[in-house]
Amino acid sequence: MREEAEAAAAARRTGPLAAAPIPAPEAQSPECASVMSALPAALTVEGTPVPRRPLAEPAPAATVAWGDAGHDPITVRCGIDAPAELTPTSPLVEVSGVSWLEINQGGDSSWLAVDRPVYVALSAPADIGTGPLQDLSNLIGQKLPEQPVFP
Repeated sequence: MREEAEAAAAARRTGPLAAAPIPAPEAQSPECASVMSALPAALTVEGTPVPRRPLAEPAPAATVAWGDAGHDPITVRCGIDAPAELTPTSPLVEVSGVSWLEINQGGDSSWLAVDRPVYVALSAPADIGTGPLQDLSNLIGQKLPEQPVFP
């Protein structure tokens, strides 16, 4: 029974990933293009390279995913709208000079970079560790200028 469950989970982790469309009015912006073009072909998760995973059509603009049979998907989206959770009293976490808002969603975590000209979101399983968040923070810090969270 356990082997069947593991086989079913692995099957869900292969093939094109269906990414739900969400409003992303800045997805076609030069800022998003700069970030998205610099994302790596593979992420290192717990010492293992995890390749990019294709997105099912129609694929949302400015969205990239990684994952394979051994890893649940990790996604990055750029140019999305500010979530309702972002308020002047929201607790933010700074990672490598980038301010992030964490939004927990069941077993997954989503992090939203909130101090740049466009919002960039990272969604990953909660147990993935901080490596992808640190790597994305470094990339965002290089590609996008810092700005106030609430101008």
